[in-house]
Amino acid sequence: MSDAFLNAGPAERLALIDTRLRAALAPVAALDVRDDSAQHAGHAGAAAGGHYSVTIVSPAFAGKPRVARHRMVYDALAEAMQRGIHALAITALTPDEASAPPR
Repeated sequence: MSDAFLNAGPAERLALIDTRLRAALAPVAALDVRDDSAQHAGHAGAAAGGHYSVTIVSPAFAGKPRVARHRMVYDALAEAMQRGIHALAITALTPDEASAPPR
C-alpha cells in the first residue's frame, strides 16, 4: 500500500484509506474519511504527508478502550502512516455508541 498511497492523488488516497479500514475492521457500519490537508498548509509537518480524519463505526470496537480502538486503526493503515499520512484524527465507535443520543 505504501507506494500506491505515496503516488496516489487526493481522491485515490481517500479510497485507499477507506478500502484498508473496511477490510481490516469488517463489518464496518459507517465510515467517513476526510482529507484535512488544506487546513494545515504551511504547517511544519505538512510536507511530510497529508492530514486526515476518520470516523468509523464497527462492532470490532466492542469492549475495547479508545486507545485500543485507535491502535486497530493505526495497524490497518501502518504502511501509509509511515509514508504519506502525517496526521490522523480518529473517531472509532461501536454501532450502539453511534446510535446513542448525545450526552
